[in-house]
Parts: sequence; C-alpha cells; structure tokens
Amino acid sequence: MKKFVLSLAMCSAFGAALVGVIVRGSEISAFADDKLFDGCKSAYLCDYYSGECIYKSNELERLPIASVCKVMTLTLCLDALDSGKISLSDSVTVSANAAGMGGSQVFLQSGLSYTYDQLLKSIVVCSANDSCVAVAESLCGSEQTFVSKMNEKAKELGCGDTLFANCTGLPKPTQYSCAKDVALMYRNLIGHEQYFKYSKIWLEDFNHPDNRTTSMTNTNKLIRRYPSCDGGKTGYTGEAGFCLASTAKRDNLRLVSVVLGATTSDDRFDGAIKMFDYGFANYTNKLVLDKDVNLPERLTVSSGKKPSISVRPERSSYMFSKSDSTPNVTTSVILNDLKAPLSKGEVVGKIEIYKDGIIYDTVAVVASEDVLKADYGDNLRKTAENWAL
Repeated sequence: MKKFVLSLAMCSAFGAALVGVIVRGSEISAFADDKLFDGCKSAYLCDYYSGECIYKSNELERLPIASVCKVMTLTLCLDALDSGKISLSDSVTVSANAAGMGGSQVFLQSGLSYTYDQLLKSIVVCSANDSCVAVAESLCGSEQTFVSKMNEKAKELGCGDTLFANCTGLPKPTQYSCAKDVALMYRNLIGHEQYFKYSKIWLEDFNHPDNRTTSMTNTNKLIRRYPSCDGGKTGYTGEAGFCLASTAKRDNLRLVSVVLGATTSDDRFDGAIKMFDYGFANYTNKLVLDKDVNLPERLTVSSGKKPSISVRPERSSYMFSKSDSTPNVTTSVILNDLKAPLSKGEVVGKIEIYKDGIIYDTVAVVASEDVLKADYGDNLRKTAENWAL
C-alpha cells in the first residue's frame, strides 16, 4: 500500500468533466431568514453534485406535491431501464384501469400496446397520468405494488418526510413530501442520462397505434423562459397548489430548486428563477480531479510485461463553494501494491479529497492501460538484462 498527497495546484490542473453524484446533505451558508421570494409554502435550492443547501424555507414541512410525485415514478422506471430489466423498445399493453385515469393524459387506448420510450416521454413532457399507471402495472403487476416500491426507494434515499399513495399525484389521503426530500429525489432522477433526452422537448406529437395523434406540450415553462434550465417536473392540484422541481446548469455548476404550494403558476416559475439567479451569482463548482487525466506518477507492477502503468481517477470531482471563497483542499492518494495481470479500468486505489480538513469526496483510482502477466520468455529476457548490468 502506497500513500502520498497531491497539492491543490496539482489537482486544479486536471480537466473538466464530472461523472457521478456525491449524495450528502451538508449545507454551505444556507439561509432561511432572508426571503428570496414570496408566494409559496416551501422552497429549497441546492447544488446537484454535493447536495449542499444554498437556500431553504420551511423545507421540512409535509405538503402534498401533486404530480411532482412522478419524480419517483420516473426514477423506478429509469432504474429498471439502467439495470436491463426493461428496454425502451419493449411494449406495454394498456389496461382499462390505466386508460381511465383522469387529469393530464395522452389518452391511451385500453388494449393497445405502446413502447416504454413513448410512455416515459409522455410522463416527462406532459405529465401523463395514464402512462404512469401503465408503466407501474407493467413493472410491478399493479399500481399498489409499484407504490410500495416508490416508498421503499424514498426510504433508501433518506427521505424521512415522504409518503406516496399513488404513482400520479392525483389527490388521495395520506401522501405527502417536503421540499428537501423532493430535491433529494429529483437529484437522484436527473442522474439518469435518459431523463434529459425527454426533459428538453417543448412540443411533440404522441402517435397512437390506431393512427390517432395527441399533441404534447412541456408543462415546465422554464425550458423556454430560462436558458440554463434543461429539466423540471411540475405539479398542481387545488390542495397542493402549484409545485415545481427543476434543474439548471451553467459551466460546471448544476443547481436543483424546489417550490411547493405556490399561489399561482407564475409564482412557482418566478421563484425558481430567483433561486437559480442567486445560486449562479454566488456559488461555483471548482475542479479538483479530472477522470481523463492521469496522475503524475506511474505505478510499479510486479510480474508484468510492463514494469509500470499510468493511473487516473475513475470519475472527476468538483468542490462546491461560494464564488468569493478559496477552501483549503488537500488530497490523499492511497494506491495498492500491483501485480499483473491488470485490466484497463481496474480499481488500483483511491483518492480522498479533504475540504478544510474534513473528508469531502472519495474517488477510486483505476488503471489507464492493460498489463499482461509476464511469461517465461519475458522473465528470461529480464534475467539476461540484469546480468548485463
């Protein structure tokens, strides 16, 4: 085992791509006393990558969230997609129960089959209740079983003030969440790359197997009003008011905002814009490690055709901070003793990143190249070279 420390200057020399999410709930100068905006019951703003809170207002108050609950419906579907349980081209036959859902819908026809791609897109773009129930029944056999999975996932993510009673958000007793939990769930959802293939669509036709067409318009008006916004989930019922979970990105900084119980539709969008503007004006994500740049030292490999290999971080890492602050950053690199054979991408150690002396992130170190095990001829040549010295 080998351990050494990289300086901040060395770390900052790495490039600029980020993969993965650090799921934590710490706060950086979060404030609740100074109102950024009025006209809602609860609000929350945080950094996507670290989860650090920037702004909060009644963030733990349990409230109905209407169709924002589809954040979790989509999460279970995209989890199933990523795990290979389903594919986008798989067909779902719509039940009479799913086709009969009220509220926002794409008017699915009972007995007809649609692809997961169509159904998921309609949920993201136009909040289709019928599509929600169709995918829930397809994945779990019934909406009730699917809702149990929604609650299990919420608990797994650490959402202590969330309870789902259906997969659509239509009014039903004993279901609620809070702004902080919604932010956590939405951060998890947007970690799925497929989500953004749907979330930026503004207007698109939904084509039915019986040659009907339903026009879909994105319920998230921020993708037209706010250039940095590339995703969001709206919700409205008379009980819940106007709700919105949304995300926006500038340079390396991606923010997540939540507005619950807004008085008007404009209030929820205006509130999100004010929070985003504040976050982008006052905070930044500074690069610490780049997954595409090798560490400066090559590692010695025993019993290999090569005497050493280059290594790199498995993913990039950024440090969230106020724009006018310079945190004290150190990195401890812990590397294993290596023996061939080794494959490119194989974990060979880790990098611990510290912010002001406190652990902030841990990133695996992986081999940047393959190393085959030395054979008899390699060992014979090596012996001959050593005799010649």
